[in-house]
Amino acid sequence: MKCPRCESTLYRKNGRRNDKQNYLCKSCGRQFLEPTFLPSLESDLVANKNGHTKASTAEGTELYLVENLPEEKVTEKSLGSFSLTLAEELLQTILSPDCLESAAFGQLLLKIQQKNEIQHKLETGISLLLLDAENLKLDINTELFLASICEYSLQVKMAFANWRNPNIGKQDIELYNRGYQLIHVPGGKDSADAKMIALGACVLRYYPTVKEILVCSGDGILMHLCNELQNQGLIVYWVRRQGQNLHIENRNTGKLTHYSLAMAKEVPSFEKVVEQIQDLIKNEQESINARLNSLVAIASLFQERCNINIKDNPKKAEIEEIIPALDNSSTQSIQEEEKKEDSVEIFNGKTLDKLLAKIIQDIQIKSPQTQLSVSKLGSELQKITGESPNSIIKKLKLGSNFTKYLESSPRFTLKASGKEYEVIALLCE
Repeated sequence: MKCPRCESTLYRKNGRRNDKQNYLCKSCGRQFLEPTFLPSLESDLVANKNGHTKASTAEGTELYLVENLPEEKVTEKSLGSFSLTLAEELLQTILSPDCLESAAFGQLLLKIQQKNEIQHKLETGISLLLLDAENLKLDINTELFLASICEYSLQVKMAFANWRNPNIGKQDIELYNRGYQLIHVPGGKDSADAKMIALGACVLRYYPTVKEILVCSGDGILMHLCNELQNQGLIVYWVRRQGQNLHIENRNTGKLTHYSLAMAKEVPSFEKVVEQIQDLIKNEQESINARLNSLVAIASLFQERCNINIKDNPKKAEIEEIIPALDNSSTQSIQEEEKKEDSVEIFNGKTLDKLLAKIIQDIQIKSPQTQLSVSKLGSELQKITGESPNSIIKKLKLGSNFTKYLESSPRFTLKASGKEYEVIALLCE
């Protein structure tokens, strides 16, 4: 190490600054710190005896500092001390806030976590597939879908059949190329099922890391195998074919998953279908409202343009009528849609009685002191159904009018009050 001003090698220690050793030059009095990194170390050649070897950056750093140590003997201890200092500085750089908060460091941690999770699953558990090839045929797409249902990697696949049977065709070659273990059974009824039960019941003996099993067969006798595997603590999926669909039943939770063989895709549940239909209806309503608003805006601009450029035009009144007509039509269409959504369809007298009872109960909760008249009850009924009470009575053939129906009904009591009748009590069944 030399003085940066006069390049003298005569210096002494002079305290510490910023946790680094400070030195004082004896020749010129300059104070300086001990350098930690050297410029362009990669371009410096450290030659061996033949003069053909290029040293690495770390080796060049160590040799350079060792050669410039003043009046000190190069020892293994000094080299070890320098390596320790270099390691500490590297560790401080890695653990600095800037490095820890950088996006590259976050991506590195994410990749390490994903790799550890995959390795953990590979070490802790696998999935296994048992296929009755005489009862069910699985193509590559169906197999990939079954593998996606499992939480663990599908690593072992076994297919059971009498492979000498000409009805099998070339299915054995296809399955073998896809990594299946082909288990041959002699001809006979339920021979493949029996072999699946015998081998599947002791599968943990041969594959102790298995956690999930796919039992692929529609034969009801395989239920015994599913129950036995569940008793052994395994997650069991029973895969059966019904028409053009596969039914995958999780025997542990009872959850059903459906897969279409014709479309090669999962069949959504009824709830998902309803949600998709509701989204389509909502999007269509928003589209209609947007087009109506655009039409109203265009008509408003047209009316404004006519008011500016056209004077005393006999058709001006007709143009001015466009806007209210559009506004009324759009408002009426929206109100009609709302009425249709809120309307209730009545099928018989029992449904009508329940609806009337609910109306009376709601009115009594809101206004306990209010006396409910027949006309008031009829008005509330018409708001809900969109039909007059008399038309409902005639359509259901329950009498000639609404008042006579209430008088004849055992669930309601009417009291005359002048020219009007009041419903004063509701008789519960």
